[in-house]
Amino acid sequence: MSDPGELRASDAEREAVVEQLREASVEGRLTLVELTDRTEAAYQATTHAELALITQDLPAAGTAASLPAPSPTAGRRWFVAVMGDTKRRGKWRIDNELGAVAVMGDVVLDLREAEVRTNVIDVTAVSVMGDVKIIVPDGVDVDLDGLAIMGDRKVDVLEAAPGMNVPVVRVHAYALMGDVKVIGDSRAKPIKRGWAAWREHLGLTHDGMYRGERQIRD
Repeated sequence: MSDPGELRASDAEREAVVEQLREASVEGRLTLVELTDRTEAAYQATTHAELALITQDLPAAGTAASLPAPSPTAGRRWFVAVMGDTKRRGKWRIDNELGAVAVMGDVVLDLREAEVRTNVIDVTAVSVMGDVKIIVPDGVDVDLDGLAIMGDRKVDVLEAAPGMNVPVVRVHAYALMGDVKVIGDSRAKPIKRGWAAWREHLGLTHDGMYRGERQIRD
């Protein structure tokens, strides 16, 4: 009799695991980079055993349904730099919309190790003769809109293949003689990724999930 864990996973089962990961993220159990990496692994998994490995340290689907859902805090959380620098890196919590304003200065928001309590990360970025840099894990879906006058709005992120239910980062960028850039892991200083060992164990690589070349959009 074959091992049940070696049964082939269906598309529906992969999507169920992805939804479980999204719920875990909203509950504060995963950082954005962990959510992105595990989502990638779920879509790459071929057996029940591989899917189980991805969620083995998370509560089973539905077991946390009775817990109160975290409520977003009112208003937008702002990071402002005027003729100076403002940086937010490492472990932090995102439970509302974000704002970044750089006036002849620099703002850096590194979202990779943040606990994201919302389904979509919404950022309004304003640059006046300054720079706003937003760092995300490769594999997220970046939606960039806004306006640039004598400045630049750019996305430099390795995107997931079409059809994947990946984390979404929505950026409203307004640049006047300044820059607003969204960059991925491949363009930023590396961080420690606890999921790396599991990825290696499963034989997963970015090349297998991403489109194969860096997408740069104006």
